[in-house]
Amino acid sequence: MTPTSNQNDSLVSVKNLKKYFPIKGGVLKRTVGHLKAVDDVTFHIQKGETLGIVGESGSGKSTLGRVILRLLDPTEGSVHFDGEDISHLKSRQFRPFRSNMQIVFQDPFASLNSKMSVAELIEEPLLVQTNLSKSERREKAIEIIEKVGLRKEDLLKYPHEFSGGQRQRIGIARALVNHPKFLICDEPVSALDVSIQAQVLNLMKDLQDDLGLTYLFIAHDLSVVKHISDRVAVMYLGRIVEIADKKSLYNNPLHPYTQALLTSIPVINTKQNSSAKTEKVKLTGDLPSPANPPSGCTFRTRCPLAHDRCAVERPEMTEIEDGHFAACHLYTTKDK
Repeated sequence: MTPTSNQNDSLVSVKNLKKYFPIKGGVLKRTVGHLKAVDDVTFHIQKGETLGIVGESGSGKSTLGRVILRLLDPTEGSVHFDGEDISHLKSRQFRPFRSNMQIVFQDPFASLNSKMSVAELIEEPLLVQTNLSKSERREKAIEIIEKVGLRKEDLLKYPHEFSGGQRQRIGIARALVNHPKFLICDEPVSALDVSIQAQVLNLMKDLQDDLGLTYLFIAHDLSVVKHISDRVAVMYLGRIVEIADKKSLYNNPLHPYTQALLTSIPVINTKQNSSAKTEKVKLTGDLPSPANPPSGCTFRTRCPLAHDRCAVERPEMTEIEDGHFAACHLYTTKDK
């Protein structure tokens, strides 16, 4: 059984998705290899759900989000949105899906055109994707700017006149003005002060409830992901190594990499708040290059529990507990 089996209510379904970037070399700039940013990823997201994606920098989280949104074309595999295969649609064919799939970027200042007013920024998607009149577009802009906690008077201002948290609210408003079904949140609070992060996260949860949104929430902060997600997928070197509902994953992490990530979360009292399982996993070394990943299990070069089989055989994603999947030979050795 795979993480996409028997999921009839899925809004987004990703199967065996790959994104390889060619590496050029030599005088003639021929392809001499590939950087495997996303390497055979499979999962689903149900309607109204938030799936969190966590992992170290360089694990492929942001690339995965961009491939799902077709900001990057996939190398192999498929992405289904609301039952339709959108993996290889031409630009004109994909246009009807664009308004239903939006993204909120990490840096709210870099993602907003500083030369455009807030009104112009928010109304631009309506101008491109609808036939609404100018007054109708302004009405929509006022409605969404107030829904994200700002005032209609703010529409006349420019991005530089706002704080980081306010700019991110503008970015969220711009993404939601066309009432999409699906929102990819790519590190949306990592550039904000801790005191502001909770406000933006709570806003996003409220908007999800009010508008019936489905989220893919990408982050490296496990505490943030735990706060907002229903299920969590852990990525390492372009692959998902564990996926489960957040309670199962945080209370009983199965993959050694997940255990190591949870060990890194600061706690007030280590003896009372850390389980023996997470305490014993300590990582050494750096993340290998996705241009030359290790054979077999890509995590084996940093895993304190690796054995001979890990070097020659890639572990398959296996359902270890009900709805809890992991790709680790520790749980499949006895069955071989």
